[in-house]
Amino acid sequence: MAGPLEGIRVLDLTRLAPGPFCTMILGDFGADIIRVQEPGPPTGRRAEQAGAAGTKMAGAGGAVAHNALHRNKKSVGINLKDSEAREIFYQLVREADVLVEEMRPGVAQRLGIDYDTLKEMNPRLIYCAITGYGQTGPYAKLAGHDLNYIAQAGALGLIGDKDGNPVIPQNLVADYAGGGMHGAIGVLTALFAREKTGRGQFVDIAMMDGSMYLIVQFLSAYYGNGEIPQRGKSFAGGGLPYYNVYETKDAKHITLGSIEPWFFANLCRAVDREDLIPYQQDNEKRPEIAAFLVETMKTRTRDEWFVYLNETDQCVGKMLSLDELEHDPQVQARQMIIEVDDPIHGTVKQVGIGPKLSDTPGSVRHVAPDLGQHTDEILGDLGIASADISRLREKGAIL
Repeated sequence: MAGPLEGIRVLDLTRLAPGPFCTMILGDFGADIIRVQEPGPPTGRRAEQAGAAGTKMAGAGGAVAHNALHRNKKSVGINLKDSEAREIFYQLVREADVLVEEMRPGVAQRLGIDYDTLKEMNPRLIYCAITGYGQTGPYAKLAGHDLNYIAQAGALGLIGDKDGNPVIPQNLVADYAGGGMHGAIGVLTALFAREKTGRGQFVDIAMMDGSMYLIVQFLSAYYGNGEIPQRGKSFAGGGLPYYNVYETKDAKHITLGSIEPWFFANLCRAVDREDLIPYQQDNEKRPEIAAFLVETMKTRTRDEWFVYLNETDQCVGKMLSLDELEHDPQVQARQMIIEVDDPIHGTVKQVGIGPKLSDTPGSVRHVAPDLGQHTDEILGDLGIASADISRLREKGAIL
């Protein structure tokens, strides 16, 4: 099954996490994704970026195949600095529905592939640019990474222990949620709008904006009561002993989420401390409750607590490491670790597809391609002769 986005062609000019995640989502639901990559090995700053992003992947066999960010995509090698190659790119643009890039503002213009240029060739084109700070404002051209964007967005200051520094949440917030996922939402919304207007449009995605979008609840509360949430003190940020993480007997961790009074009461009964039930909202009692739970959770293993507390109708979850995920029955039931058959690399494990659609589900049709793997196929579909493809390849215009 091809998916609900079958027939939508996407040109993917992205390299690092946000853009590839955006186009992965579109590809998982059937869009035809063409990665437009620069021929040859990366050099200069591009090589440094690729090295930093690929350090962990390089050690795993079949690194390209295992990279789910590029699954369901084809790859064409085009040197956009070469005039002939750029004309080929323009041919692809004329047949595309969507283009996604993550260059600094101004770079696309210098290459002659900016929205104003391309919309003249294809007025129906949806052009999505994912950047740190967006296309406008005094920070637009500043360099940055996830950590910088979430700090500027007010999100970093909410995460961490009350007595320590902020905790860096990997690069999940700005790169993947604020950038990639918001990019996919923007593209899908623009596609829906095009059904009504017949026109494409520019989708300006800023990772700082997306990160602020995610803290809507905290900003709303601040503007409502004038109080700034203190790191490690909010109800969902580690300030409550009954909404927290605890080490267990086997040196693993269990998470408790007993915010509602009935869940807190169930927790107290389960650990033989019904006397604590009236003190859920007592700030002075919280240190005692926390100390008790620290010691109590060490009396059983993580998995024992998970089974026991869930039997008492409790909000409890195991903190799983990555190597444990595929063995978890819920992960298995929801098919969130899947196996993809590849003729070269054999069976490849990857993360499954998050949104579950009943009639038009997403699918993983093939693993990530090698650079330029589909150049001949894609250029051939454009009507370019084999002899011209060979000539362009020899001069380094394509790969």
